[in-house]
Formats: sequence, structure tokens, C-alpha cells
Amino acid sequence: MTDHGHDLRFGAFLTPTAEGHDDLVRLATLADRSGLELLGVQDHPYQPAFLDTWTLLTHLAARTERVTLFPHVANLPLRPPAVLARSAATLDILSGGRAELGIGAGAFWDAIASLGGPRRTPGEAVDALEEAITVIRAMWTPGPGVDFEGRHHSLAGARPGPFPVHPLGIWVGSYKRRMLELTGRLADGWLPSSMYAPPGELTAMGRAIDDAALAAGRDPAAVRRIYTVAGRFSRLASDGFLDGPPEQWARQLTELALTEGMSGFVLAPSGADPGRELRTFAEEVAPLVREAVGAARGGSSPAPDDDAAVELTRAPEHIDLWSADPLGEATRPRAPKRPATAGHPGGTGTRLVRIHDNLRQEMRQIRDAVAQVAAGRQDAASARSLINSLTLRQNYWTLGSFCTAYSRTLTTHHTIEDQFMFPELREKQDSLGPVVERLEQEHEVIAEALSRLDAALVTLVQDDSRMGEVQDLTQVLDRILTSHLDYEEAELVEPLDRLRINV
Repeated sequence: MTDHGHDLRFGAFLTPTAEGHDDLVRLATLADRSGLELLGVQDHPYQPAFLDTWTLLTHLAARTERVTLFPHVANLPLRPPAVLARSAATLDILSGGRAELGIGAGAFWDAIASLGGPRRTPGEAVDALEEAITVIRAMWTPGPGVDFEGRHHSLAGARPGPFPVHPLGIWVGSYKRRMLELTGRLADGWLPSSMYAPPGELTAMGRAIDDAALAAGRDPAAVRRIYTVAGRFSRLASDGFLDGPPEQWARQLTELALTEGMSGFVLAPSGADPGRELRTFAEEVAPLVREAVGAARGGSSPAPDDDAAVELTRAPEHIDLWSADPLGEATRPRAPKRPATAGHPGGTGTRLVRIHDNLRQEMRQIRDAVAQVAAGRQDAASARSLINSLTLRQNYWTLGSFCTAYSRTLTTHHTIEDQFMFPELREKQDSLGPVVERLEQEHEVIAEALSRLDAALVTLVQDDSRMGEVQDLTQVLDRILTSHLDYEEAELVEPLDRLRINV
């Protein structure tokens, strides 16, 4: 095991007791104000003393501004995966990109069965979770209706959507070998708890995840590791884990970050004053861990970005939208052209053009909305609401079409389509490799243009002098998006149809 170099994130783990719901909301808002980045809520639908987790998460999203919310972990046997996908995407949209999906295979089978849920063996539970991840990612991927037939879950022409507004991760709670291997193969994150996986067991568990990731052709660093911990703050140091002053907590958590690859720590407050525990964790422990890990890495560990809720994706610093050619069109690689062949109606190339036509239509809607704001017929807030409701914005990391939806390593590269489409294209025509890489780079430029336009509209609500910037950014976005779509069609439609790539 090793340090994977992730930015460090700290958070709170809450139990959704109905009787103490006011205290629960206060803890969540305290976590948000104190600078914690994560807020996980248990999900036990069979527990009559608990609030419903998804309803609570939505309420907490409305009461907070920065913290990322997620079920810790969603009870799959009682939450059908297609509905779960839509619930998570809805939370992400409503919170402005502050959601992740924690998910588990299930436990407490008698309680699950009491609500009409399935009673699965351990092996069946793992298989059902793997199928569920396939279903969830399919529902987050733009395209036609999806058919899927598994032993435990199925789709019959289900239409994908709504779509998250940021690359929403699937974080798996796992402890046994098969679940750990599934995490390494398919998940974006791992959610162990010190109550079930004490520090001494993390090395073996982490190695199982890493080995499975490597066997699947993945970088083990693609799996973010968020460790849920509990302990006791006291003045005197001890030999125990997280039993002592904040400095002792910081030393022990720093060691886990540097030696076990942990990139996040979520505190489950357990004392008489949970608010005080969270404040100490956020204000004393977290800064010490960041400083120590940053020093060990030979630099500084970046603090969370306060503007993350506005600009959900940070484009590389070298992007200059105001240059004459932000996409570098003159240097675009081109694949050798083949003789024209008859198209395949309804094939992947045809669907690519249909998606592009929809994006072009939405770009016209953006231009019209900005023109109406400039003419005083619409306010900036309404225009921003329209833009954020479009698939162009909801899927800005998949702009252009299938390309990023199937290849961009930071987002949907774990989907079945992602594992299939580009590898098959490269295998059948390796000259497409440079084209695919350039298309991915251009998606970053377009995402940056969208983020800046959104930010300018936010500012325009209070400062109408920004109207010129909004108009300029709209023109830039229109120009680069149109150019990108044309380039993608020119390079990919013919080989997608000729090679009969099916997705």
C-alpha cells in the first residue's frame, strides 16, 4: 500500500435518528460551516426509529452550501438500482454537484425481508451489487433506451436520465474478499469503517482492491479511500487508536494517508457533545493532517476549493478561451480516410449525429436565452436555470457525444460502454488513438467555457455590467462547440458504422 496522492477530505458520519432530527440538522450545518467536505448518512430503511435517508439528504442539501452529501451506504436490496440512480442524480442536480453515491450489498436480511425485500446469500448479494453498478451507470449515460438482463436486476428499454451535473462517483462499502475485488474492478471509492476494519486490517484489504484494479487494467489510485473513524478526544495521549489529544489523532491519520492510501476521513461522533467533537476534528485535526501529509509529499496538500459549488470542474490552467484558437484546430490529428461505405441506419454513427443535433439545438437555446437577458426580456437567474437544465450542462463532461461518456478516465470510464467502445475502436483501427485523445482534451476546454458562462451569469444577477462578458462567453462556447462536434463527426461517424461498433 502507498500514498495515492489524492487531495485530503474530511467529514462527518451521521445516524438519522428521527427523535433527534433537530440536532441532526444542526450537526450537518455545523459540519458545513466548519470546513468539513463530506457528510455521510446511514441508510437502514427497515429501522423505524430512523428518518428516510434520501429525504433527509435532500433536506440537508438545502440547508448546506459546500459539503458533499452521500448515503453511507445505500441499502441496495430495498432500493432498486435504476431508481437509486435517479435519486442520486436528482440530489446531485438539486445540490449543485454535491452528491456521491455510497452503496452496499446489504445486510440484516431478516429486517430486509420484513419489508418485502429479497433474502440473498453472500454470493448472491455480491452478484446483485455488480449488476446494480452496471444498471446505475447505464442510467447516467446519455443515449437510447437501455436493455439489460441479469439474475437480480433488469432493464427493458429504460431511458437514461436525469444526468448528474458532475462526475458522480460510486463508493462501495466492502470488507470481504469478493466485495473488495469488486471495489477494485468497478468502484470509484471505498468506504471502510474502523469499527469493522481496524487499522491493522487495512493493508490486506487495500492490497485486495489494488490487485483487482490492476487485473482489470485500472490504476489503483482510481479508487478513492474514505475511512470512517470513531474515537475519544482527551488531554492525555494513549496507546489506543484515536484516543488522546488532537495531535495524536493527526499523527495516526497522517500515517494512514501515507501508508494505506487513505484520502479521506469521516468522523462518527460518539460522545456526549458531538458538536464539539466535530469542531475539534475540523479545526484542529484536519489542518494538522493536511500540513503533515503536504510536507511528506514535498509540497502542500491542497485545501478544498471554496468555489467548488460554482465551478464544478477545474480545467487545466493552460486553457485560454480568449485566444484565436482555443481548441488548437490547426493541429488536430486526422485518421486516414477510408472509401465511403453505405451507412447503417440506427447504427452508432447515426446515433452520434442525433446526439450532436440535440446539442446544437440546445446551444441555440443558450444563445436565445442570453439574447433575451441582454434585451431585458428575461433575468439572468432564469437564463442560468434554463442552461443548467439542459443535457449540455448536465453532461458537460460528456460533451460532444459518446467519446467522453466512454473514455474520460475521471468520469464514466468504469461503465460497460467505456470498457468496450474505445478499446474496440483502437483494436480495429489504431490510427484513431490520437483523434480520441484530442477529443478528450477538447471536452476540457468546452467544460471550462460552460463553467465560466455559468459563473458569469451568477455574478450578473447582482452586477449587470457583466453582460458583455456573458455575451462574449456565449460566442466562444458556440464557436468551439460547433467546431468540436463537426470534427468529431468527421472522424468518428464513418469508422463507427464501418466497424459496426455497437453500444
